[in-house]
Amino acid sequence: MPNRVAVLSDIHGVLPALEAVLAEPDVSTADHIVLTGDITAGPQPTQVLDLLTSLGDRVIWISGNADRELLEYRRGQRDTIPDPIAPWAAAQLREDHLDLLGSLPRSLSLSVNGLGKVLFCHATPRDDEEIVLVDSRLDRWKEVFDGLDTDIRTVVCGHTHMPFVRLAHGRLVINPGSIGMPYGRTGAHWALLGPGIELRTTTFDIEAAVTQLSQESSYLEITEWADYFVHARATDADALVT
Repeated sequence: MPNRVAVLSDIHGVLPALEAVLAEPDVSTADHIVLTGDITAGPQPTQVLDLLTSLGDRVIWISGNADRELLEYRRGQRDTIPDPIAPWAAAQLREDHLDLLGSLPRSLSLSVNGLGKVLFCHATPRDDEEIVLVDSRLDRWKEVFDGLDTDIRTVVCGHTHMPFVRLAHGRLVINPGSIGMPYGRTGAHWALLGPGIELRTTTFDIEAAVTQLSQESSYLEITEWADYFVHARATDADALVT
């Protein structure tokens, strides 16, 4: 049973933010790093995947809806993706990247010291695009938990890019927030599990990251993309309205 697990979600291909989090002592010494999806859909998809795969078996991977969409697009299973950067990101991936994304589970469970059996997923245990928030009503959470094993007392999810911890029907729900596309406040947001729960924010040089992305990514709209998302100009209020 691992003592410490770092949870990184919604990296969205932003290498400087990922590098800053991986340099955190509590991440570099964690027993496992769990990725709860949406790893690749962003300006540096290949660099992010190559860095994460270099970490070996410490990394536990889960697919997000954006990862699935990139794979489906490259495999000819869909013609469009709603996110404007996603078709470009899909085109950058090598075959080994596609094979990796195709092998990822939608969810998995892991026993963590102090928390017992924890279920990790991208959005909810049953759907990689379903939206639940810290203030979602209790009967909504009951629907989301339907069918879960009774010994799962903690659920970790991502997708909404907004960090929170709450109790619902006796289960702790944790959202670490987003590494690469934070909503509401700048920084790379993640979580540390075991024996308790800590929501963490890693600060890094935002302007240097925007410059790096603009210089190293060939996405045509990279300057505007980096300025908007790395500066967290999308607020939590905007996200809740949409």
